[in-house]
Amino acid sequence: MAFGASHLSLALSLVALALAGVAIYRNTYEAMNMGLQKLSPNFDLSESSVSILTLNNNVDQQNSHKLSQQSPESCVFSAVRGVVDSAIDTERRMGASLIRLHFHDCFVDGCDGGILLDDIAGSFQGEQTSIPNNNSVRGFAVIAQAKQSVKDTCPNTSVSCADILAIAARDSVVKLGGQTYDIALGRRDARTANFTGALTQLPAPFDNLTVQITKFSDKNFTVREMVALVGAHTVGFTRCVTVCVSTNVNPAARLSCNCSVTQNNTNLQQLDTTPTVFDKVYYEDLNRNQGILFSDQVLTGNTTTAAIVTTYSNDSNVFFGDFAAAMIKMGNLPPSQGVQLEIRDVCSRVNPSSLASM
Repeated sequence: MAFGASHLSLALSLVALALAGVAIYRNTYEAMNMGLQKLSPNFDLSESSVSILTLNNNVDQQNSHKLSQQSPESCVFSAVRGVVDSAIDTERRMGASLIRLHFHDCFVDGCDGGILLDDIAGSFQGEQTSIPNNNSVRGFAVIAQAKQSVKDTCPNTSVSCADILAIAARDSVVKLGGQTYDIALGRRDARTANFTGALTQLPAPFDNLTVQITKFSDKNFTVREMVALVGAHTVGFTRCVTVCVSTNVNPAARLSCNCSVTQNNTNLQQLDTTPTVFDKVYYEDLNRNQGILFSDQVLTGNTTTAAIVTTYSNDSNVFFGDFAAAMIKMGNLPPSQGVQLEIRDVCSRVNPSSLASM
C-alpha cells in the first residue's frame, strides 16, 4: 500500500507540474500577444516567429554578401591605393613624384597614359626622354605594380593606365595630408606619345608669368586654377642640376645645393620647407621671397596672382579645395583628336594587337 501510495503521489505531482507549465505558457503567450498588438494592431502573432527569423536570416545574408563583394570600381580604387600607400610608406618622396607624373601625362595631349610608353630603339621615341622628363619623372614601377594589382585583385575589370595615374595622384595627395576628391574612371590609353609636345606644352622652371598663363590657358585653365595647380610644389624635390642653372632659380632662394661643384641627378633641392607634407607652406615661402624655382617666385610679381598666393597662404582649406577642383579638371583633359586609343595590358607598351596594326 505504501508503495502504491507513493506512485500515486508522484503521478499527481507530475500532473500538477504539467498544468502549471501550460498556465505559464498561456500567460506568456497572452502577454506577448497583447504587447505586440499595442505596437501594431495588425501584427499576426501566429506568423511572428517565422517572420522575425526569416528577416534576421535575410539581413545576415545581405551583410555577408556585402562583406565578400566589392563593386568593380571600388575594387580598383582599393587595389591602387594599397600599392600607392605602400610605396609612399617606403619612400615619402614618391607621393610628389606620382602627382607630377599624372600632371606631365595630362598636360601633353591630354590624360592618355602617353608618358608611360617606353622608347623602342630605332622605331619609337616617347615622352620619357624629352628634356622636361628625362632623368626627372619617376614612379613608373609603382604604376606598373598598381596595374598588376588591379589585374590580380579585380578580375574581368578593365582599367586604363591613364586611370591608374589619376587614382595614384589623388591617393598621393591624400596620403601626404591633402584633401581627397572624386576620380571618374573611363580614360583610355594612347597608342603613341608626343616627344616634342612634352618639350613645348609642359611649364618650365624658367618660364615667366606670361608664358605660364598662356600654357595653362591653352588647356582651358583660369589664372586661379594655374596658381592652385602649381601648388603641387608644396611637396617634393627638384634636382640640383636644375636649380644650379641661373635662369631656373629664384636668385634670392636659400639653396641646399652646392652649385660650385658638378651636380648629378641624385642631388636634390626641396621645393618648400616641408617637402613631404601637403600643406600651404609653399605659398608662405613665396610670400617670403623663398620660392625655389624662378617660375614659382614670379607668381608674386603680378597683382592678380600675388593676391591668390596670399589667399592660399592664409587659408589651407581654400587652397585644398581649389587644388582638388583643378585636379579633377586636369584629370579630365581629353586625348588629342584622332589619336588611336586602347586599354593597355602593360602600361609601358601598346598592346601586341595594336603594334601589329601600326
